[in-house]
Amino acid sequence: MRKTMRVIGTTLAATMVLSMTAMAADTFKIGGIGPVTGPAAAYGSAVKNAMEIAAEEINEAGGINGYQVELNFQDDEHDAEKAITAYNTLKDWGMQILEGTVTSTPCVAVAAETVNDGMFQLTPSGSSPSCITNENAFAVCFSDPAQGTLSAVYIGTHGLAEKVAVIYNSSDVYSTGIYETFMAEAENQPFEVVSAEAFTDDSSTDFNVQLTKAKDAGADLVFLPIYYQAASQILTQANAMEYAPVFFGVDGMDGILGVEGFDTALAEGVLLLTPFVATAEDEATASFVGKYEEKFGETPNQFAADAYDGLYIIKMAAELADVNPDMDAAEIGSALIEAMPQITFDGLTGEGTTWDASGAPTKDPKAMVIKDGIYVEAE
Repeated sequence: MRKTMRVIGTTLAATMVLSMTAMAADTFKIGGIGPVTGPAAAYGSAVKNAMEIAAEEINEAGGINGYQVELNFQDDEHDAEKAITAYNTLKDWGMQILEGTVTSTPCVAVAAETVNDGMFQLTPSGSSPSCITNENAFAVCFSDPAQGTLSAVYIGTHGLAEKVAVIYNSSDVYSTGIYETFMAEAENQPFEVVSAEAFTDDSSTDFNVQLTKAKDAGADLVFLPIYYQAASQILTQANAMEYAPVFFGVDGMDGILGVEGFDTALAEGVLLLTPFVATAEDEATASFVGKYEEKFGETPNQFAADAYDGLYIIKMAAELADVNPDMDAAEIGSALIEAMPQITFDGLTGEGTTWDASGAPTKDPKAMVIKDGIYVEAE
């Protein structure tokens, strides 16, 4: 009797394993990591939402190589340690490809794990060069050095200012990376950097000293290579001291219009470099924005556009590499690494985007300005 039960139990266990294997083979398991709670939740939520839209579209169109996409998005609260926990949770789930993480510091931490596992990693918005140091990691967004250089070039070539001040976060790799390349390129541009003042995460509420130095130095433009929360406070405090320069940011500024309690009228005229403008009139942008607004009740930011493109980039590389869900994560990763430098991608965040072995994208930037409470493409 016990032997019979043991045989039945073994048979059932084997059947369950085969069943689970068959289920796994029917879908590509793609994980996402980013902050959906905490100080950078606007970024992670946008990425999560856009990945859902892209996955729905891809599945409705027949999937990737005939297989459906299954998503699992984990919250890291913009914290490196929690990002590692999220990554391990996704590995236990059976993740085969990672689109993440969303912000740079957690992304760098997770990248140290994915390279050991051979996991293909595509970050939609982790812009530190350290995010893509390893051969298995690629990015949709510009790197921090590129943002700094392109910002200085844009300000100079468009004659936006004669005297520029910079306020940056010296405790953040994202901010310092952009600051350093901005300062290097500024030496080649027809403007003068008259003030460069730092703050840290522990002193990110009072910007009186930094703004006073910028104002006293006569800066007619303040460059803010920082995230939107601190930027909203800087604009508020500048208004209180009747200081009204042009404010120029980068992709971290995207989200400022959604800060709770912030007077969005103070952001009127703010400029930022971005690969995506939601008010663009091309068919692809209009379709994406319409779906996003209908599903989530808000206008997508550039992080959403990066993530949406990201899933389609994975699809393009996966189809070129002819991978399937029966392959393990390392096998898929190896194939996608080889495929990425061979694709050219046209999407919401750029046309003719290519990658080389560095993992960084090559594409042209756009600039947008906040006008009448919305983002519009700068002329």
